[in-house]
Amino acid sequence: MKSRVHPKYKTKYRVTNWAEYDKALVRRGDITLWISEDAIEAWTPARSGKRGAPRKYSDAAVETALTLRLIYGLPLRQAEGFLRSLLRIMGLDLNAPDHTTLSRRGRQLNISLRRKASSKPIDLIIDSTGLSIVGQGEWAAAKHGKRGKRGWRKLHLGVNGAGEIVAQVLTDANVDDAKTGLDLIEQVEDDIKEVIGDAAYDTSAIYEAAGARGADVVVPPVKGAVVSGSKLPLSARDETVLKVNALGRREWKKESGYHRQGRVENTFFRYKQILGGKLHARHVQAQEVEAALACRILNRMTGLGLPVSVAKAA
Repeated sequence: MKSRVHPKYKTKYRVTNWAEYDKALVRRGDITLWISEDAIEAWTPARSGKRGAPRKYSDAAVETALTLRLIYGLPLRQAEGFLRSLLRIMGLDLNAPDHTTLSRRGRQLNISLRRKASSKPIDLIIDSTGLSIVGQGEWAAAKHGKRGKRGWRKLHLGVNGAGEIVAQVLTDANVDDAKTGLDLIEQVEDDIKEVIGDAAYDTSAIYEAAGARGADVVVPPVKGAVVSGSKLPLSARDETVLKVNALGRREWKKESGYHRQGRVENTFFRYKQILGGKLHARHVQAQEVEAALACRILNRMTGLGLPVSVAKAA
């Protein structure tokens, strides 16, 4: 029986930098990597000069606690105890934010991806995946022995050719991928060479947004797609439709380099393997903060080192 997941024509690869990659994997669990000197120095916020009691913990302290929570898969109370013990072991005269503070302040943080701007135009590879959530309705149904409706939210990512996350949006499950793709393109501050995505992004709006940034679009047209008209010159999408019809979908993907779309699929795989396939927070704003923080964590891990693969000889 022929395999559709691993067809014979798919190229096989081998990793050439196992020693360096192995060290990078070990460093991902290093506590000192996630409790930075900058965070320690900014642990207690300066007085704002406004009326009322000042905050006891800075945003950096709350971010550090929530980061450890995600990396080590801890509930809020355990994250509080874990961080408290770390600060004591490190000999720091600092207090850990309590779990109620983490829950409340976790809705208010402004998380950036913290990445260096690229000196060259990048390939922007976009896609989305589902992350499960646990809501009141599902919990109540399970309590009474019934089957509740499973909740989902969509995580939309844009990654560059190295697999680094350059744009992210968390939306409801019913939000259209192509419309959110416009937000991903707008988020990217670097120059864009190509926008790569699956057929869900085959819309005129995506071509227009990419064209406005001087970027080409590598998106397979939906099956049965036809050119929009006979006027010349043809639009970029019409040219893609004609080329796919002439070459065939498989050959077009090879010629256009569409296989690079696998970069974002790999990122989703890493996300779910390392951080899990669900959102822990229940409040919508806290879920958005959690997803952004998770993307920052993945970028930090990516910066430590990724496998370098080369194609095996046939």
